[in-house]
Amino acid sequence: MEARIGTTHPETTPRAPADPLAPLRHRWRDVTAGSGFDATAEPYRTRLATLGRRAAGYRDAMAPAGASLWPDLAFPSLGATPARLRTMARAYALPGTGLTGDASLAAAVAGGVDHYRRRVYAAGADQVGNWWYWQIGTPRNLLDAALLIGPHLTERQSGALREAVDHFLPECRLDDYGGTSTGANRVDLCVVTLLRAILGSDPAKAALAVSALSPVFPYVSEGDGFYRDGSFVQHTTIPYQGTYGATLLSGLATLFAVLRGSPWEVTDPNRQVVLDSVERTFAPVVHDGFCMDLVSGRAIGRQPYGDHRRGRAIASAILLLGETASAAERSRWQGMVKGWALRDTHRPMLDAAEDDDLGFHARLAAILGDDAVPAAEEPAGHRLLAMSARAVHRGPGWCAGLSMASHRVGHYEHGNGENLRGWHTGSGMLYWWAGGHGDQYSDSFWTTVDPYRLPGTTVSTRRLADGAGEAWGDTCPPGRWVGGATDGVYATAGQHLNGFESTLDAFKSWFFLDDAVVCLGAGITAEDGVPVETIVDNRRTDAVLTVDDGKGWAHLEGHGGYVLPCGTRLRTLREERAGGRDPVTRSYVTLWLDHGVDPVSAGYVYLLLPGASLADTRARAADPGWARVLANTARQQGVRVPSLGITAVNFWNDGAAGDLAASAPCAVLVREGGDGTATLTVSDPRRDLDELTVTWNRPVTEVLRGHPLLAGATTGAGLTLTFGRLAGRGGGSNTVTVRLGQDLFREGDTGGGSRPRR
Repeated sequence: MEARIGTTHPETTPRAPADPLAPLRHRWRDVTAGSGFDATAEPYRTRLATLGRRAAGYRDAMAPAGASLWPDLAFPSLGATPARLRTMARAYALPGTGLTGDASLAAAVAGGVDHYRRRVYAAGADQVGNWWYWQIGTPRNLLDAALLIGPHLTERQSGALREAVDHFLPECRLDDYGGTSTGANRVDLCVVTLLRAILGSDPAKAALAVSALSPVFPYVSEGDGFYRDGSFVQHTTIPYQGTYGATLLSGLATLFAVLRGSPWEVTDPNRQVVLDSVERTFAPVVHDGFCMDLVSGRAIGRQPYGDHRRGRAIASAILLLGETASAAERSRWQGMVKGWALRDTHRPMLDAAEDDDLGFHARLAAILGDDAVPAAEEPAGHRLLAMSARAVHRGPGWCAGLSMASHRVGHYEHGNGENLRGWHTGSGMLYWWAGGHGDQYSDSFWTTVDPYRLPGTTVSTRRLADGAGEAWGDTCPPGRWVGGATDGVYATAGQHLNGFESTLDAFKSWFFLDDAVVCLGAGITAEDGVPVETIVDNRRTDAVLTVDDGKGWAHLEGHGGYVLPCGTRLRTLREERAGGRDPVTRSYVTLWLDHGVDPVSAGYVYLLLPGASLADTRARAADPGWARVLANTARQQGVRVPSLGITAVNFWNDGAAGDLAASAPCAVLVREGGDGTATLTVSDPRRDLDELTVTWNRPVTEVLRGHPLLAGATTGAGLTLTFGRLAGRGGGSNTVTVRLGQDLFREGDTGGGSRPRR
């Protein structure tokens, strides 16, 4: 029988080649749009219905004209327009929205994407404004929408969109790891490249997206990326776990999940650095579910409770990352996130997750409802992130975070009109949270606080312009001695402070203990013609403040106490402060020390007692020998706390303080145990020592455990330790354990020194 023209026998009909990336299209939808929940159960039923109504509203309001898709969004609307199209596409792809699989909605998305591509995001068009929108934000949303509606985007429309993406994000953008193609930005660029590959069924481009991730993984010693001590830096000089870091972690978790089991699975052995960062880099700066502002750069004042939002973003990324981690890692991380969620009572994580991400909500709800997943407690102890000039300390029932600046870490970051008055956030700002105060810096703090009086800082009151200094964190002072030493439980931290756009020069030290932070300042000198102040605290509260200058203490009801040497005049102020675009008013109690106009070598000593009761504060003030100041000068600052067996000194120069001496600038922390042993922990905060000798005037019989850099040790009536090149340790701590000899000495009455028995 003769075959008809234009037909082919079924057995000889050529089949279209299978799309090797088709499984990734479905995996992308499941991982990013949400899966693992029952669309008919609450809260998913309500949230999905709300999504459907929002999408329907966007569809019905569309009125393509000129360069605009919606009358209320003017050209180029690089953020809102693509985001609305993505919302509509999600309503099409997700179950239970009332628009699931709705062809008219998908057609509206396809038409909107193509209209926007022709009028705004067009191949050959020039970038207008921030590069990020053209290379990351806009293409990600447009490509996401295109993938979610599948065949409703015609091949012509798909090809034109791919051409536009290739114009703004050519493959050569991933050739060099530098500039704006590092860290979180590089991960985002790789995500866009992978979406472009999936849309165009392009295996080579998918391989490029994966291979271009590799420079993100290894530890770095400068610039952007992960550091071995747990620091994470973006924009070269800004500690950034909170926003860029969270974006990086989320992007990598998404890529690992989408690509798992595919020919493009991420197998770079250095990916373990990312897995290790969960506990090394991110967990230290998350407290009861919120991410501390000291690692969030210019984003700190974006919105009230932004720290809690950033904490949820990190928690969401960790749970997703756990799906491609080992069983042991996944188990630990689930317990950690469960603990955060249960303790975050100010913005309950599970409730807020409904608005953030239904997939995250489902994962979180599962572990909260699983009794086999134990909720992890806050880990006690200290984490010193020396390479980013940050420290985090956790004591019983309280937590503190310290923010400093150095020759490699900026005073602050501003940019895109954000954080214009964050000038002094790197001047030794000491954040602290006692029980029940997880919202202390969350509830409109940054829009209402006096920016010249941030807690813990020493500042010149010279008036500054909004956005003073270079943008994007390029505000590094010359000071190199910034860091400290920690044995993981206690710590000494210090900062050679150079005032921001000021002649101020000062030396600040903090000694972190079980229930107190001992704060010292010395060498405070300035010639700005204005007063210099040290802000003991500035709490957002209307609590009762009690001050007893005669006995040297103050107490803020429900917050904690402060102990100062008798005779120190503590200035106080209670005020209502308003701020923000839609002004809000908050109450503040400020405590500060006035060093006068143009001070010369001024100083201070005070104890911060987070969570202390009035009785506890009085008792500590009545025991002046509890913490003994060994030195408080521009050469050394040190304390001894006999009850804890702690002696700690920040040596700004070589010299001696109490029983300790050092041959060069360094930090030293000694802790005597109750078992006849002691540990000596030293560090090189300046990162420039080829050799260091530390002596301790105590009888020592032997070194029980050395350190790879310990070049020599002499024991006997005293201990001498000689260390090799500490400069390559990134300011990290180096601990030696010794056995104490027969104690031929007893404690002196003052100064924490020792004197022979009679």
